[in-house]
Amino acid sequence: MFEKITTMTTAPFTALTANAAGADAILVCLTEAELRGPAILGQAQLDSALADLIAKGVFTGASGELEALPTYGLLPYAYVLVAGLGPQPTRDTLRAAAVFAARKLLALRLERLAVKTPSGLDVRSAVYALTEGLLLGTYRIAAYRKDAPARAELRQAVLELEAPADAVLLAGTIAAAEAVAAGTNYARDLTNLPGNKLVPASLAAEAVKLAQHYGFAVEVLDEHEIAARGMGGVLAVGGGSVHPPRMITLQYKGDPDSADVLGLVGKGVTFDTGGISMKRPDGMEEMISDMGGAATLLGALHIVGQLKPKVNLTVVIPAAENMTSGAAYRPGDIVTLLSGHSVEVLNTDAEGRIILAEGITYAKSLGATRLIDVATLTGAILISFADVATGAVTNDDAFLRPLLAAAGGAGEKLWQLPNYPEYRAMLKSDVADIKNATSSDRWAGAITAGLFIGYFAEETPWIHLDTGGTAWLWSAKGIEPKGATGVMVRTLAAYLCGEAMGLGGSSE
Repeated sequence: MFEKITTMTTAPFTALTANAAGADAILVCLTEAELRGPAILGQAQLDSALADLIAKGVFTGASGELEALPTYGLLPYAYVLVAGLGPQPTRDTLRAAAVFAARKLLALRLERLAVKTPSGLDVRSAVYALTEGLLLGTYRIAAYRKDAPARAELRQAVLELEAPADAVLLAGTIAAAEAVAAGTNYARDLTNLPGNKLVPASLAAEAVKLAQHYGFAVEVLDEHEIAARGMGGVLAVGGGSVHPPRMITLQYKGDPDSADVLGLVGKGVTFDTGGISMKRPDGMEEMISDMGGAATLLGALHIVGQLKPKVNLTVVIPAAENMTSGAAYRPGDIVTLLSGHSVEVLNTDAEGRIILAEGITYAKSLGATRLIDVATLTGAILISFADVATGAVTNDDAFLRPLLAAAGGAGEKLWQLPNYPEYRAMLKSDVADIKNATSSDRWAGAITAGLFIGYFAEETPWIHLDTGGTAWLWSAKGIEPKGATGVMVRTLAAYLCGEAMGLGGSSE
């Protein structure tokens, strides 16, 4: 199963045509205004069936609505899928329509879909959103059942264009959308792996495999090299586990003439019990997702390897398993990190910020001139945003603005939290340079956790992304599936590869 989910390529299944003969179903996307027009589907009996749904209020054309109408041989498709776009088509509403259409096709066990591209939106944006959505909608968590029946697969999607278009240009758009969706699904697969199937060493092996596939430079430090480098925080967090920690680094040089290097640091806690500060057992199975930040960065690198943007990247993933044992670190311990700073440990369940601090320092030592870290860092972020939005903290508002725009274009919700001196003061320790938790993590817990990491960024421009509420869901929500979501992969792809994708920041 592990070999299956690490396949580096997704076979392109999206094509362009003026005629989609041979499809099992056709997707028609309609705005609320279009539903008021005559001959909506162009076939009297199907129009009558749709009108009946509209009259009953079952279908209003709102974004997220989708109905499957059997054609009973009236059209050369078994079904017409009618999706709502709301008041007007946007990349977000088209993406959602395609996600729900793909899920419906899988439920009906159909394999080939035709899609009428709607008017009212730039054709490249429409083609991109539909392609991306269809692939995202096919995602399902790997199952480990004995003698499980074969799953249905969506094998081909054909986009019908209303007007002639530049086929070469659109082929590049389709390839970019497929790459981004594949990178997102890849991150979902990694995050959904059970804790007994993904430990620090196997996460490192996966990173090496990715690097070898795309030709990235890669380095993995084992526990002995980590100790020799003075990374006491990584050693402390991973000390309670029989699976020793790893420090993983991948480098991509897409602009060798530039001295600018973006450092990306991802939390790679492959399972988190909380350590001595043990979590409650209810729901602890979700802690397989505590390496979601690492998965996001590997998913983004999957896209970078295909689209080859003109940027320089140093990706650092500190990987550890936070377990409790006689060797585990304790509340009250003083730990010295690679930076030379000492940390007073008040809570062993605040481990992610410690290893991310190590990753930040290591990325800077490797030449990073700007920094973004991604982590399932806090439960406190749920108090602010529930499972709807990712939180951001920064020491440089100008650095954050393009990332916020990229998130908007990618259809992911990202919101900035404040960075006031009063919050930084809450991390002062009486016995060390900084403490890893405040006296009440319920007060501004997501902010102070992020600012702990920012302490080690020092003057380097830095952004922290807390995906503690968005990286993993207990049930499907909108276009996001149950389990791992691969959140922020699409945002980072838009930020890093926007020029290669050929799309602007707005989702309109």
